[in-house]
Amino acid sequence: MDSETPHFDTKNFSQKSHSRRIDKPWGYEIHWVPAELPYMGKVLHINKGSRLSLQIHDQKQESWFIIKGRAKVAWEDNTGQLSETELEEGKGYSTSVGQKHRLIGITDCDIIEVSTPEMGTTWRVEDDYSRPDETEEQRAIERGE
Repeated sequence: MDSETPHFDTKNFSQKSHSRRIDKPWGYEIHWVPAELPYMGKVLHINKGSRLSLQIHDQKQESWFIIKGRAKVAWEDNTGQLSETELEEGKGYSTSVGQKHRLIGITDCDIIEVSTPEMGTTWRVEDDYSRPDETEEQRAIERGE
């Protein structure tokens, strides 16, 4: 190691893998990043014809990349109108804080989602499963924590 290379405290280095499946009424999520890190990574499996809630995050930002099947996102544009976009293979899609959005499975599909941490409130504007808004407390209940 040369003298200009920084020295790091190795006590927190880990080589452990992580995977946690969370069943949802529309399919399931596999969290592949531990919850204590400053970002989140998931695989969303959406069943054919199922929809996530039409939602707004007050703190969280998300990006998606489809890896299997077909899906679309219904999302709000900068005039407040909702439109639908089919996710294309090889392209990423991102939402902003406060932007209404909903993922929809055209077929059974798998989507990689990366985001800021699971935090704040997810306002469920519409939900096919009559779930309440997702607060920190509700999130813990839904995940069996």
